[in-house]
Amino acid sequence: MDLKKTYITQMKRWFSLQSLLLVGLLCWLGSCHSRTNEKESAEKILSSPPYAGLTDSIRQFPKNQDLYMQRAVLLSQNDKHELAMLDYKKAWELKPEQYIATQYVSNLMLVNKPDEAVKLLKESIAKWPENPNLHRRLSEIYAQLGDPQKAIDQYDEWAQQDSLNFEVWYEKGVLLAKLKDTPAAIQSLERSYKVQPINYNGLALASLYAATLNPKVITLCDELIKKDTTGIINDVLYLKGSFYSDTKQYDKAMEMFNQCISHDWKFTDAYIEKGIVLYDLKKTDSALKVFTMAATVSNTNADAWYWMARCYEVQGKKELAQVNYERALALDKNFQEAREGLKRLKK
Repeated sequence: MDLKKTYITQMKRWFSLQSLLLVGLLCWLGSCHSRTNEKESAEKILSSPPYAGLTDSIRQFPKNQDLYMQRAVLLSQNDKHELAMLDYKKAWELKPEQYIATQYVSNLMLVNKPDEAVKLLKESIAKWPENPNLHRRLSEIYAQLGDPQKAIDQYDEWAQQDSLNFEVWYEKGVLLAKLKDTPAAIQSLERSYKVQPINYNGLALASLYAATLNPKVITLCDELIKKDTTGIINDVLYLKGSFYSDTKQYDKAMEMFNQCISHDWKFTDAYIEKGIVLYDLKKTDSALKVFTMAATVSNTNADAWYWMARCYEVQGKKELAQVNYERALALDKNFQEAREGLKRLKK
């Protein structure tokens, strides 16, 4: 009996092993077939329009870097990113160049190969340390991968190499602002503006000054207005108005918002901020007129309908308030204040 049991057990193991081997063989054959199909499919795509002409040229001139780049760009434009990756790689191998690096990195991110993208960027930065786009892209990828400290460290490394490059400090400041480290962001943007006082880093700094109720915003905005050459005057006036409104200097705030509207009658945010000032001053009828104008200028602005509802609610016109809260929610389903307004009306 014991020998019989042993024989049966051994036979079961043998058949089990044979089954596993058979499954493994089938999987291997399937993967080979799959790879063959993928290869045939790739060849078919590359031999068909609009790639056929470039593919023929590549066969004739396999060392021509430009041909690979042209086909890679064309493949990318048609969402054939896996195939494009092979052409970017070949172009890079033939002759590493900065413009290829930036496009190849973007492609690697699209095909979900961030580690390879990071490796390529590090190699490129070693070759061309003065290129700001390479440093910026590496920091962006670190931030995208959820490693903000590495992103910041990359900017610091860039700053050590080129401390007088205002873009280093600007990009670092923007990243720190996104990470909600406002004091450090302000410090970086101040450094950027000191090195090169131009509109776009000045405007970013002014925005953070305004958000933190820092009175420096007024001096900085006045500087920007004096040398405005790129049409940012309305943004600057709006920031000044917001600061005055938040610090309850309502007359000055109204002056700024009125200037914004006189420069651009479609500036919806200026109408809304002006209306909020009037609302805070208990001038509900006047505020309602301004919010109504904002909704007329931009009927897809959820804030305009929300503030109209607030005015109607204060006036005791519950039906009109409800209609406008519902309009605001229809435009922005995550508008929590509008949802709370509806709850108040139902009490």
